[in-house]
Amino acid sequence: MPDTFAAFSALVPPAVRAAPIGSVALYAVVPSEADGTRVLDELRSYIAGRGWHVPVGCAVADVGVLGADWHRSGWRRVRRAVQAQAITGLVVPCFAHIGHRWADWNRERTWLLRRGLFVMATDPTALPVGVSPEEVLCP
Repeated sequence: MPDTFAAFSALVPPAVRAAPIGSVALYAVVPSEADGTRVLDELRSYIAGRGWHVPVGCAVADVGVLGADWHRSGWRRVRRAVQAQAITGLVVPCFAHIGHRWADWNRERTWLLRRGLFVMATDPTALPVGVSPEEVLCP
């Protein structure tokens, strides 16, 4: 039986640098610095048993409220790690941490998936992504 991984690897040009499988960023939006430490520790515990690791600088918490999407320096750091191909996945407490409004979540999720990342929420049912009345399409 042929080695499928070797066959696909041969298609990737040698100059392309990609993160090792299992390199993930941890991200959360929290109300205080103390909460950030606690939440990031919980995310680290979650990934520990999965064989994943967090590259230096890729465990980030923005202090603020969900929905302050355009002023998140931590989220910009995660996006830079994606662009640098330093990570292959993203782990968050829930999807609303990526984008609280549906349009923001969908834009960011699409951006991540188009770059080949997986996105995992440790509790995908907590804080569902909100939909504003303007985002509801009426037939």
